Amino acid sequence: MAQQQQARCTRKAVPPSSRVAIIGGGISGLAAAKQLAAHDPVLFEATPSVGGVWKHCVYRSTRLQTPRPDYEFSDYSWRNRDDPSFPTHAEIVDYLEGYADRFDLWRYIMLGAKVVGVKFLGGAAAGFTELWSGTGEPLQGKPMWEVGVATGDSDAVQWYKFEFVVMCTGKYGDVPRMPVFPPGKGPEVFKGKVMHSLDYCKLSEEETVELMRGKKVVVVGYKKSAIDLALECAQANQGEGGEACTMLVRTLHWVVPSYSIWGLPFFLFYSTRLAQFLYERPNQGLFRSMLCRLMSPLRSGVSKFIESYLAWKLPLAKYGLRPEHPFVEDYASCQMAILPDGFFDMADRDLIRFRRASGWCFSENGVVLDDGTQVEADLVFLATGFEGKDKLRAVLPEPFRGLVLDKSGIMPLYRGTIHPLIPNMAFVGYVESVSNLHTSELRCRWLAGLLGGRFELPSVEEMVRHVDGEAEAMRRTTRFYRRHCISTYSIHDSDAMCADLGARVHRKPNWLAELLAPYNNQDYKED
Repeated sequence: MAQQQQARCTRKAVPPSSRVAIIGGGISGLAAAKQLAAHDPVLFEATPSVGGVWKHCVYRSTRLQTPRPDYEFSDYSWRNRDDPSFPTHAEIVDYLEGYADRFDLWRYIMLGAKVVGVKFLGGAAAGFTELWSGTGEPLQGKPMWEVGVATGDSDAVQWYKFEFVVMCTGKYGDVPRMPVFPPGKGPEVFKGKVMHSLDYCKLSEEETVELMRGKKVVVVGYKKSAIDLALECAQANQGEGGEACTMLVRTLHWVVPSYSIWGLPFFLFYSTRLAQFLYERPNQGLFRSMLCRLMSPLRSGVSKFIESYLAWKLPLAKYGLRPEHPFVEDYASCQMAILPDGFFDMADRDLIRFRRASGWCFSENGVVLDDGTQVEADLVFLATGFEGKDKLRAVLPEPFRGLVLDKSGIMPLYRGTIHPLIPNMAFVGYVESVSNLHTSELRCRWLAGLLGGRFELPSVEEMVRHVDGEAEAMRRTTRFYRRHCISTYSIHDSDAMCADLGARVHRKPNWLAELLAPYNNQDYKED
Protein backbone atom coordinates (compact mmCIF):
# COMPACT_ATOMS: atom_id res chain seq x y z
CA MET A 1 0.00 0.00 0.00
CA ALA A 2 2.83 2.41 0.85
CA GLN A 3 4.44 1.71 -2.54
CA GLN A 4 1.12 2.39 -4.30
CA GLN A 5 0.65 5.69 -2.47
CA GLN A 6 4.18 6.71 -3.40
CA ALA A 7 3.52 5.74 -7.02
CA ARG A 8 0.38 7.87 -6.97
CA CYS A 9 2.13 11.05 -5.98
CA THR A 10 0.26 13.72 -7.92
CA ARG A 11 1.36 17.09 -9.20
CA LYS A 12 1.45 19.74 -6.48
CA ALA A 13 2.69 22.75 -8.41
CA VAL A 14 2.20 24.18 -11.89
CA PRO A 15 4.74 26.35 -13.72
CA PRO A 16 3.46 29.83 -14.61
CA SER A 17 3.73 28.89 -18.29
CA SER A 18 3.53 25.38 -19.82
CA ARG A 19 2.85 23.78 -23.15
CA VAL A 20 -0.32 21.68 -22.70
CA ALA A 21 -3.22 21.78 -20.24
CA ILE A 22 -5.76 18.97 -19.98
CA ILE A 23 -9.03 19.77 -18.22
CA GLY A 24 -10.80 16.72 -16.78
CA GLY A 25 -9.55 13.43 -15.33
CA GLY A 26 -12.00 10.93 -16.75
CA ILE A 27 -11.32 8.40 -19.49
CA SER A 28 -10.53 11.04 -22.10
CA GLY A 29 -8.31 13.08 -19.80
CA LEU A 30 -6.23 10.05 -18.82
CA ALA A 31 -5.90 8.98 -22.45
CA ALA A 32 -4.80 12.51 -23.37
CA ALA A 33 -2.23 12.58 -20.56
CA LYS A 34 -0.74 9.30 -21.75
CA GLN A 35 -0.61 10.23 -25.43
CA LEU A 36 0.70 13.77 -24.80
CA ALA A 37 3.27 12.78 -22.17
CA ALA A 38 6.08 14.11 -24.36
CA HIS A 39 4.75 17.62 -23.69
CA ASP A 40 4.72 17.22 -19.88
CA PRO A 41 1.01 18.13 -19.68
CA VAL A 42 -0.79 19.51 -16.64
CA LEU A 43 -4.07 17.70 -16.00
CA PHE A 44 -6.55 19.64 -13.84
CA GLU A 45 -9.20 17.47 -12.14
CA ALA A 46 -11.79 19.27 -10.01
CA THR A 47 -12.52 16.33 -7.69
CA PRO A 48 -10.23 14.40 -5.32
CA SER A 49 -10.01 11.40 -7.69
CA VAL A 50 -9.83 10.37 -11.32
CA GLY A 51 -12.52 8.37 -13.11
CA GLY A 52 -14.98 11.03 -14.24
CA VAL A 53 -18.60 9.88 -14.40
CA TRP A 54 -17.62 6.36 -13.34
CA LYS A 55 -16.53 7.76 -10.00
CA HIS A 56 -19.00 10.55 -9.40
CA CYS A 57 -22.16 9.95 -11.43
CA VAL A 58 -23.24 6.32 -10.99
CA TYR A 59 -25.74 4.30 -8.98
CA ARG A 60 -24.74 1.34 -6.85
CA SER A 61 -26.05 -1.03 -9.57
CA THR A 62 -24.48 0.78 -12.55
CA ARG A 63 -22.49 -1.45 -14.87
CA LEU A 64 -20.74 -0.98 -18.17
CA GLN A 65 -22.91 -1.74 -21.20
CA THR A 66 -20.20 -3.56 -23.13
CA PRO A 67 -18.01 -6.61 -22.41
CA ARG A 68 -14.55 -5.99 -20.94
CA PRO A 69 -12.55 -6.69 -24.14
CA ASP A 70 -14.56 -4.00 -25.95
CA TYR A 71 -13.79 -1.40 -23.31
CA GLU A 72 -10.08 -1.36 -22.73
CA PHE A 73 -7.11 0.69 -23.84
CA SER A 74 -5.15 -0.83 -26.71
CA ASP A 75 -2.02 -1.11 -24.54
CA TYR A 76 -3.58 -1.99 -21.16
CA SER A 77 -5.83 -5.05 -20.86
CA TRP A 78 -8.20 -5.99 -18.07
CA ARG A 79 -6.64 -8.47 -15.66
CA ASN A 80 -9.83 -10.55 -15.88
CA ARG A 81 -10.75 -9.74 -19.48
CA ASP A 82 -12.26 -13.23 -20.00
CA ASP A 83 -14.87 -12.62 -17.30
CA PRO A 84 -18.17 -12.53 -19.25
CA SER A 85 -19.94 -10.25 -16.77
CA PHE A 86 -20.14 -6.52 -17.46
CA PRO A 87 -17.82 -4.58 -15.11
CA THR A 88 -19.28 -2.63 -12.21
CA HIS A 89 -18.50 1.07 -11.87
CA ALA A 90 -16.05 0.26 -9.05
CA GLU A 91 -14.18 -2.17 -11.32
CA ILE A 92 -13.96 0.48 -14.03
CA VAL A 93 -12.48 3.03 -11.61
CA ASP A 94 -9.94 0.41 -10.47
CA TYR A 95 -9.07 -0.25 -14.11
CA LEU A 96 -8.57 3.45 -14.85
CA GLU A 97 -6.42 3.93 -11.75
CA GLY A 98 -4.38 0.91 -12.82
CA TYR A 99 -3.91 2.53 -16.23
CA ALA A 100 -2.62 5.70 -14.53
CA ASP A 101 -0.28 3.51 -12.43
CA ARG A 102 1.01 1.59 -15.43
CA PHE A 103 1.97 4.69 -17.41
CA ASP A 104 2.94 6.91 -14.46
CA LEU A 105 0.24 9.47 -15.23
CA TRP A 106 -0.19 10.69 -11.65
CA ARG A 107 2.78 13.02 -12.01
CA TYR A 108 0.75 15.07 -14.52
CA ILE A 109 -2.47 15.14 -12.49
CA MET A 110 -3.46 17.91 -10.10
CA LEU A 111 -6.46 16.77 -8.04
CA GLY A 112 -8.92 19.12 -6.40
CA ALA A 113 -8.10 21.75 -9.04
CA LYS A 114 -11.27 23.20 -10.53
CA VAL A 115 -10.96 25.21 -13.73
CA VAL A 116 -13.27 28.22 -13.37
CA GLY A 117 -12.43 30.00 -16.59
CA VAL A 118 -10.06 30.37 -19.52
CA LYS A 119 -8.87 33.50 -21.30
CA PHE A 120 -7.67 33.65 -24.88
CA LEU A 121 -4.37 35.46 -25.39
CA GLY A 122 -4.14 35.27 -29.17
CA GLY A 123 -6.07 38.31 -30.30
CA ALA A 124 -9.60 38.95 -31.50
CA ALA A 125 -9.23 37.60 -35.05
CA ALA A 126 -7.38 34.36 -34.31
CA GLY A 127 -10.44 32.12 -34.58
CA PHE A 128 -11.58 33.54 -37.91
CA THR A 129 -8.60 33.07 -40.21
CA GLU A 130 -8.05 30.96 -43.31
CA LEU A 131 -5.88 28.51 -41.38
CA TRP A 132 -6.86 27.15 -37.98
CA SER A 133 -5.19 29.14 -35.17
CA GLY A 134 -3.91 31.59 -37.78
CA THR A 135 -0.97 29.47 -38.92
CA GLY A 136 -2.43 25.95 -38.77
CA GLU A 137 0.11 25.12 -36.07
CA PRO A 138 -1.23 23.80 -32.73
CA LEU A 139 1.92 24.81 -30.81
CA GLN A 140 3.21 28.25 -31.63
CA GLY A 141 5.96 28.69 -29.06
CA LYS A 142 4.01 31.21 -26.98
CA PRO A 143 1.08 31.09 -24.55
CA MET A 144 -2.33 31.18 -26.24
CA TRP A 145 -4.63 30.44 -23.30
CA GLU A 146 -4.68 31.39 -19.64
CA VAL A 147 -6.42 28.90 -17.34
CA GLY A 148 -7.95 29.98 -14.02
CA VAL A 149 -7.87 27.32 -11.30
CA ALA A 150 -9.38 27.24 -7.81
CA THR A 151 -7.98 24.65 -5.39
CA GLY A 152 -9.32 23.32 -2.11
CA ASP A 153 -11.84 25.47 -0.28
CA SER A 154 -10.15 28.68 -1.29
CA ASP A 155 -11.94 31.27 -3.40
CA ALA A 156 -8.61 32.47 -4.74
CA VAL A 157 -8.01 31.75 -8.43
CA GLN A 158 -4.54 31.07 -9.79
CA TRP A 159 -3.93 31.72 -13.48
CA TYR A 160 -1.55 29.63 -15.59
CA LYS A 161 -0.54 30.10 -19.23
CA PHE A 162 -0.50 27.35 -21.87
CA GLU A 163 0.20 27.02 -25.57
CA PHE A 164 -2.57 24.45 -26.02
CA VAL A 165 -5.61 23.28 -24.05
CA VAL A 166 -7.40 19.92 -24.28
CA MET A 167 -10.98 19.96 -22.98
CA CYS A 168 -12.03 16.59 -21.50
CA THR A 169 -14.85 17.66 -19.20
CA GLY A 170 -17.30 15.20 -20.75
CA LYS A 171 -20.96 15.24 -21.71
CA TYR A 172 -22.37 13.74 -18.51
CA GLY A 173 -22.55 14.77 -14.88
CA ASP A 174 -22.13 18.10 -13.06
CA VAL A 175 -24.87 20.07 -14.87
CA PRO A 176 -28.33 18.44 -14.70
CA ARG A 177 -30.86 18.98 -17.48
CA MET A 178 -33.97 20.27 -15.72
CA PRO A 179 -37.47 20.37 -17.25
CA VAL A 180 -39.10 23.80 -17.46
CA PHE A 181 -42.73 24.26 -16.37
CA PRO A 182 -45.30 27.05 -16.61
CA PRO A 183 -45.85 29.09 -13.42
CA GLY A 184 -47.73 27.12 -10.78
CA LYS A 185 -47.02 23.74 -12.41
CA GLY A 186 -43.45 23.12 -11.34
CA PRO A 187 -41.92 21.33 -8.34
CA GLU A 188 -42.79 24.25 -6.06
CA VAL A 189 -46.44 23.05 -5.90
CA PHE A 190 -45.53 19.43 -5.11
CA LYS A 191 -45.74 18.33 -1.47
CA GLY A 192 -43.24 15.53 -1.92
CA LYS A 193 -39.55 15.44 -2.79
CA VAL A 194 -38.01 16.08 -6.20
CA MET A 195 -34.49 14.87 -6.98
CA HIS A 196 -32.39 14.74 -10.13
CA SER A 197 -30.51 11.51 -10.78
CA LEU A 198 -27.25 13.44 -10.31
CA ASP A 199 -28.14 14.02 -6.64
CA TYR A 200 -29.26 10.42 -6.23
CA CYS A 201 -25.77 9.29 -7.29
CA LYS A 202 -24.32 10.96 -4.19
CA LEU A 203 -26.30 8.79 -1.75
CA SER A 204 -25.06 5.59 -0.10
CA GLU A 205 -26.89 2.29 -0.61
CA GLU A 206 -28.50 2.58 2.82
CA GLU A 207 -29.65 6.12 2.09
CA THR A 208 -31.20 5.15 -1.25
CA VAL A 209 -33.16 2.26 0.27
CA GLU A 210 -34.37 4.46 3.14
CA LEU A 211 -35.35 7.19 0.66
CA MET A 212 -37.45 4.91 -1.58
CA ARG A 213 -38.77 2.18 0.70
CA GLY A 214 -42.55 2.37 1.04
CA LYS A 215 -42.78 5.48 -1.14
CA LYS A 216 -44.78 6.08 -4.30
CA VAL A 217 -42.00 6.91 -6.72
CA VAL A 218 -42.14 8.39 -10.22
CA VAL A 219 -39.05 8.17 -12.43
CA VAL A 220 -39.10 10.58 -15.38
CA GLY A 221 -37.20 9.15 -18.34
CA TYR A 222 -36.58 5.92 -20.22
CA LYS A 223 -32.88 5.84 -20.96
CA LYS A 224 -30.18 3.87 -19.18
CA SER A 225 -30.03 5.97 -16.00
CA ALA A 226 -33.83 5.96 -15.66
CA ILE A 227 -34.03 2.18 -16.20
CA ASP A 228 -31.33 1.49 -13.59
CA LEU A 229 -32.98 3.87 -11.13
CA ALA A 230 -36.42 2.27 -11.56
CA LEU A 231 -34.90 -1.17 -10.94
CA GLU A 232 -33.20 0.01 -7.74
CA CYS A 233 -36.50 1.52 -6.63
CA ALA A 234 -38.32 -1.77 -7.27
CA GLN A 235 -35.67 -3.73 -5.39
CA ALA A 236 -36.00 -1.40 -2.40
CA ASN A 237 -39.79 -1.88 -2.37
CA GLN A 238 -39.92 -5.67 -2.41
CA GLY A 239 -41.87 -7.24 0.40
CA GLU A 240 -44.54 -5.99 2.75
CA GLY A 241 -45.25 -2.27 2.61
CA GLY A 242 -43.55 -1.79 -0.74
CA GLU A 243 -44.94 0.51 -3.41
CA ALA A 244 -44.67 0.37 -7.20
CA CYS A 245 -42.35 2.66 -9.13
CA THR A 246 -43.90 4.42 -12.13
CA MET A 247 -41.73 5.28 -15.11
CA LEU A 248 -42.90 8.32 -17.06
CA VAL A 249 -41.94 7.61 -20.68
CA ARG A 250 -41.91 10.41 -23.23
CA THR A 251 -39.76 8.97 -26.04
CA LEU A 252 -39.42 5.23 -26.50
CA HIS A 253 -36.05 3.68 -27.35
CA TRP A 254 -35.08 0.12 -28.13
CA VAL A 255 -33.61 -1.86 -25.24
CA VAL A 256 -31.51 -4.99 -25.62
CA PRO A 257 -31.20 -7.88 -23.12
CA SER A 258 -27.78 -9.08 -24.32
CA TYR A 259 -25.32 -8.97 -27.22
CA SER A 260 -26.91 -11.96 -28.94
CA ILE A 261 -29.65 -11.76 -31.59
CA TRP A 262 -31.37 -15.03 -32.51
CA GLY A 263 -28.18 -16.79 -31.38
CA LEU A 264 -25.90 -14.61 -33.52
CA PRO A 265 -23.27 -12.29 -32.01
CA PHE A 266 -24.34 -8.67 -32.17
CA PHE A 267 -21.08 -7.55 -33.76
CA LEU A 268 -22.06 -9.26 -37.02
CA PHE A 269 -24.68 -6.58 -37.65
CA TYR A 270 -22.71 -3.39 -37.07
CA SER A 271 -19.07 -3.90 -36.06
CA THR A 272 -17.42 -5.53 -39.07
CA ARG A 273 -16.17 -3.74 -42.17
CA LEU A 274 -18.65 -5.66 -44.31
CA ALA A 275 -21.57 -4.76 -42.04
CA GLN A 276 -20.66 -1.07 -41.98
CA PHE A 277 -20.40 -1.07 -45.78
CA LEU A 278 -24.21 -0.92 -45.80
CA TYR A 279 -24.36 2.43 -44.01
CA GLU A 280 -23.78 5.97 -45.14
CA ARG A 281 -20.47 7.61 -44.35
CA PRO A 282 -19.84 11.34 -44.12
CA ASN A 283 -18.64 13.01 -47.32
CA GLN A 284 -18.76 9.73 -49.22
CA GLY A 285 -19.19 10.86 -52.81
CA LEU A 286 -21.80 10.26 -55.50
CA PHE A 287 -21.01 6.60 -56.34
CA ARG A 288 -21.14 5.42 -52.77
CA SER A 289 -24.29 7.49 -52.13
CA MET A 290 -25.97 5.63 -54.99
CA LEU A 291 -24.78 2.31 -53.54
CA CYS A 292 -26.20 3.23 -50.12
CA ARG A 293 -29.55 4.02 -51.71
CA LEU A 294 -29.57 0.64 -53.45
CA MET A 295 -28.68 -1.12 -50.19
CA SER A 296 -31.50 0.52 -48.25
CA PRO A 297 -33.59 -2.73 -48.24
CA LEU A 298 -30.64 -4.60 -46.72
CA ARG A 299 -30.24 -2.02 -43.95
CA SER A 300 -33.94 -2.17 -43.25
CA GLY A 301 -33.81 -5.97 -43.21
CA VAL A 302 -31.02 -6.02 -40.63
CA SER A 303 -32.95 -3.61 -38.43
CA LYS A 304 -36.19 -5.62 -38.72
CA PHE A 305 -34.33 -8.85 -37.97
CA ILE A 306 -33.09 -7.38 -34.69
CA GLU A 307 -36.49 -5.84 -33.91
CA SER A 308 -38.18 -9.23 -34.39
CA TYR A 309 -35.90 -10.80 -31.81
CA LEU A 310 -36.42 -8.02 -29.28
CA ALA A 311 -40.20 -8.15 -29.73
CA TRP A 312 -40.08 -11.93 -29.16
CA LYS A 313 -37.65 -11.86 -26.25
CA LEU A 314 -39.01 -8.87 -24.30
CA PRO A 315 -42.60 -7.97 -23.30
CA LEU A 316 -42.47 -4.68 -25.20
CA ALA A 317 -45.98 -4.97 -26.65
CA LYS A 318 -47.43 -6.00 -23.29
CA TYR A 319 -46.26 -2.78 -21.66
CA GLY A 320 -46.65 -0.52 -24.69
CA LEU A 321 -42.89 -0.04 -24.97
CA ARG A 322 -42.21 -1.01 -28.59
CA PRO A 323 -40.82 2.03 -30.45
CA GLU A 324 -42.26 2.96 -33.81
CA HIS A 325 -38.90 3.96 -35.27
CA PRO A 326 -36.41 1.37 -36.57
CA PHE A 327 -33.79 -0.12 -34.26
CA VAL A 328 -30.98 1.25 -36.41
CA GLU A 329 -31.96 4.83 -35.53
CA ASP A 330 -31.26 4.17 -31.86
CA TYR A 331 -28.03 2.35 -32.64
CA ALA A 332 -26.88 5.12 -34.97
CA SER A 333 -27.48 7.71 -32.24
CA CYS A 334 -25.92 5.66 -29.39
CA GLN A 335 -29.26 5.46 -27.58
CA MET A 336 -29.52 1.69 -27.37
CA ALA A 337 -29.58 0.57 -23.72
CA ILE A 338 -28.64 -2.83 -22.32
CA LEU A 339 -31.31 -3.95 -19.85
CA PRO A 340 -30.15 -4.80 -16.32
CA ASP A 341 -31.02 -8.30 -15.13
CA GLY A 342 -34.49 -8.62 -13.66
CA PHE A 343 -35.96 -5.39 -15.02
CA PHE A 344 -39.05 -6.87 -16.65
CA ASP A 345 -39.34 -9.43 -13.86
CA MET A 346 -40.00 -6.49 -11.56
CA ALA A 347 -42.55 -5.15 -14.05
CA ASP A 348 -44.30 -8.54 -14.09
CA ARG A 349 -44.50 -8.35 -10.29
CA ASP A 350 -46.13 -4.90 -10.61
CA LEU A 351 -43.19 -3.22 -8.90
CA ILE A 352 -42.41 -1.20 -12.05
CA ARG A 353 -45.20 0.44 -14.05
CA PHE A 354 -45.09 2.48 -17.23
CA ARG A 355 -46.98 5.59 -18.27
CA ARG A 356 -46.64 7.19 -21.72
CA ALA A 357 -46.84 10.98 -21.84
CA SER A 358 -45.60 13.59 -24.29
CA GLY A 359 -45.95 16.23 -21.59
CA TRP A 360 -46.52 16.47 -17.85
CA CYS A 361 -46.42 18.82 -14.90
CA PHE A 362 -46.47 18.70 -11.12
CA SER A 363 -49.51 18.78 -8.89
CA GLU A 364 -49.81 18.95 -5.13
CA ASN A 365 -49.91 15.17 -4.77
CA GLY A 366 -47.84 13.97 -7.72
CA VAL A 367 -47.71 14.56 -11.45
CA VAL A 368 -50.37 15.24 -14.09
CA LEU A 369 -49.96 13.83 -17.59
CA ASP A 370 -50.94 15.69 -20.73
CA ASP A 371 -54.16 13.65 -21.02
CA GLY A 372 -55.21 14.73 -17.54
CA THR A 373 -54.27 11.48 -15.79
CA GLN A 374 -52.97 12.03 -12.26
CA VAL A 375 -50.18 9.84 -10.88
CA GLU A 376 -49.74 10.04 -7.13
CA ALA A 377 -46.19 10.33 -5.85
CA ASP A 378 -44.20 10.93 -2.70
CA LEU A 379 -40.93 11.17 -4.60
CA VAL A 380 -40.14 12.21 -8.18
CA PHE A 381 -36.79 11.42 -9.77
CA LEU A 382 -35.73 13.40 -12.82
CA ALA A 383 -33.59 11.07 -14.95
CA THR A 384 -33.60 13.74 -17.64
CA GLY A 385 -29.92 13.77 -18.53
CA PHE A 386 -27.21 16.38 -18.39
CA GLU A 387 -26.15 19.60 -20.07
CA GLY A 388 -22.50 18.65 -20.46
CA LYS A 389 -21.83 21.25 -23.12
CA ASP A 390 -22.91 23.93 -20.66
CA LYS A 391 -19.78 23.05 -18.69
CA LEU A 392 -17.74 24.13 -21.70
CA ARG A 393 -19.71 27.31 -22.21
CA ALA A 394 -19.30 28.18 -18.54
CA VAL A 395 -15.50 28.38 -18.82
CA LEU A 396 -14.94 29.49 -22.43
CA PRO A 397 -14.80 33.22 -23.14
CA GLU A 398 -16.72 35.01 -25.87
CA PRO A 399 -16.81 34.76 -28.83
CA PHE A 400 -15.88 31.07 -28.51
CA ARG A 401 -18.63 30.34 -25.97
CA GLY A 402 -21.23 31.07 -28.62
CA LEU A 403 -19.51 28.79 -31.15
CA VAL A 404 -19.55 25.57 -29.10
CA LEU A 405 -22.74 24.38 -30.82
CA ASP A 406 -23.77 24.97 -34.41
CA LYS A 407 -27.27 25.96 -35.55
CA SER A 408 -28.36 22.29 -35.42
CA GLY A 409 -27.30 21.91 -31.79
CA ILE A 410 -24.29 19.74 -32.70
CA MET A 411 -20.74 20.39 -31.58
CA PRO A 412 -18.88 20.79 -34.92
CA LEU A 413 -15.60 18.94 -34.44
CA TYR A 414 -13.21 17.95 -37.21
CA ARG A 415 -12.11 14.36 -36.59
CA GLY A 416 -14.27 14.65 -33.48
CA THR A 417 -11.53 16.74 -31.87
CA ILE A 418 -10.82 20.16 -33.44
CA HIS A 419 -13.36 22.98 -33.58
CA PRO A 420 -12.51 24.87 -36.79
CA LEU A 421 -13.22 28.25 -35.16
CA ILE A 422 -11.65 27.75 -31.72
CA PRO A 423 -7.84 27.99 -32.01
CA ASN A 424 -5.16 26.09 -30.10
CA MET A 425 -7.71 23.93 -28.30
CA ALA A 426 -8.97 20.37 -28.70
CA PHE A 427 -12.09 18.62 -27.40
CA VAL A 428 -11.99 14.92 -26.52
CA GLY A 429 -14.88 12.84 -25.22
CA TYR A 430 -17.72 14.56 -27.05
CA VAL A 431 -18.15 11.90 -29.75
CA GLU A 432 -19.98 8.69 -28.89
CA SER A 433 -19.71 5.14 -30.17
CA VAL A 434 -20.24 1.59 -28.94
CA SER A 435 -16.94 2.00 -27.05
CA ASN A 436 -16.36 5.58 -25.95
CA LEU A 437 -13.02 4.56 -24.49
CA HIS A 438 -11.68 3.44 -27.87
CA THR A 439 -13.10 6.54 -29.53
CA SER A 440 -11.30 8.80 -27.06
CA GLU A 441 -8.03 6.88 -27.10
CA LEU A 442 -7.69 6.98 -30.88
CA ARG A 443 -8.53 10.69 -30.95
CA CYS A 444 -5.87 11.37 -28.34
CA ARG A 445 -3.34 9.46 -30.45
CA TRP A 446 -4.41 11.51 -33.47
CA LEU A 447 -4.05 14.69 -31.40
CA ALA A 448 -0.54 13.66 -30.35
CA GLY A 449 0.29 13.27 -34.03
CA LEU A 450 -1.05 16.75 -34.74
CA LEU A 451 0.98 18.32 -31.93
CA GLY A 452 4.00 16.30 -33.02
CA GLY A 453 3.86 17.62 -36.59
CA ARG A 454 3.06 14.28 -38.25
CA PHE A 455 0.38 15.89 -40.42
CA GLU A 456 -1.26 19.25 -41.06
CA LEU A 457 -4.88 20.27 -40.72
CA PRO A 458 -6.93 21.33 -43.76
CA SER A 459 -8.04 24.93 -44.04
CA VAL A 460 -10.83 26.20 -41.80
CA GLU A 461 -13.21 26.20 -44.77
CA GLU A 462 -12.43 22.56 -45.58
CA MET A 463 -12.88 21.50 -41.95
CA VAL A 464 -16.22 23.30 -41.72
CA ARG A 465 -17.34 21.58 -44.92
CA HIS A 466 -16.27 18.22 -43.50
CA VAL A 467 -18.15 18.59 -40.20
CA ASP A 468 -21.22 19.84 -42.06
CA GLY A 469 -21.10 16.69 -44.19
CA GLU A 470 -20.86 14.55 -41.07
CA ALA A 471 -23.89 16.25 -39.56
CA GLU A 472 -25.85 15.72 -42.78
CA ALA A 473 -24.98 12.01 -42.81
CA MET A 474 -26.16 11.63 -39.21
CA ARG A 475 -29.33 13.58 -39.98
CA ARG A 476 -30.18 11.19 -42.83
CA THR A 477 -29.51 8.13 -40.67
CA THR A 478 -31.44 8.93 -37.51
CA ARG A 479 -33.95 11.43 -36.18
CA PHE A 480 -31.80 11.63 -33.03
CA TYR A 481 -28.85 13.07 -34.94
CA ARG A 482 -28.01 15.77 -32.38
CA ARG A 483 -26.00 13.18 -30.47
CA HIS A 484 -22.64 13.01 -32.25
CA CYS A 485 -22.53 9.23 -32.62
CA ILE A 486 -20.34 7.33 -35.09
CA SER A 487 -21.55 3.76 -34.39
CA THR A 488 -22.56 2.92 -37.95
CA TYR A 489 -19.34 4.22 -39.50
CA SER A 490 -16.83 3.85 -36.66
CA ILE A 491 -14.35 1.80 -38.75
CA HIS A 492 -14.34 4.42 -41.50
CA ASP A 493 -13.83 7.10 -38.84
CA SER A 494 -10.82 5.20 -37.46
CA ASP A 495 -9.48 4.66 -41.00
CA ALA A 496 -9.37 8.42 -41.55
CA MET A 497 -7.38 9.04 -38.38
CA CYS A 498 -4.96 6.21 -39.16
CA ALA A 499 -4.45 7.65 -42.64
CA ASP A 500 -3.69 11.09 -41.19
CA LEU A 501 -1.09 9.50 -38.92
CA GLY A 502 0.49 7.55 -41.75
CA ALA A 503 -0.47 4.30 -40.01
CA ARG A 504 -1.99 1.17 -41.52
CA VAL A 505 -5.67 1.60 -42.34
CA HIS A 506 -6.48 -2.10 -42.73
CA ARG A 507 -5.51 -3.61 -39.38
CA LYS A 508 -6.50 -7.29 -39.79
CA PRO A 509 -4.05 -10.07 -40.78
CA ASN A 510 -5.94 -11.16 -43.92
CA TRP A 511 -8.79 -10.06 -46.19
CA LEU A 512 -11.33 -12.52 -44.73
CA ALA A 513 -10.80 -11.18 -41.22
CA GLU A 514 -10.78 -7.66 -42.63
CA LEU A 515 -14.30 -8.15 -43.93
CA LEU A 516 -15.92 -10.38 -41.32
CA ALA A 517 -14.14 -9.96 -37.98
CA PRO A 518 -15.19 -7.22 -35.59
CA TYR A 519 -12.89 -4.27 -35.07
CA ASN A 520 -11.98 -3.40 -31.48
CA ASN A 521 -9.30 -1.63 -29.45
CA GLN A 522 -6.72 -4.36 -29.84
CA ASP A 523 -6.68 -3.81 -33.60
CA TYR A 524 -5.32 -0.33 -32.96
CA LYS A 525 -2.20 -1.15 -31.01
CA GLU A 526 0.43 1.35 -32.04
CA ASP A 527 2.52 0.23 -35.02
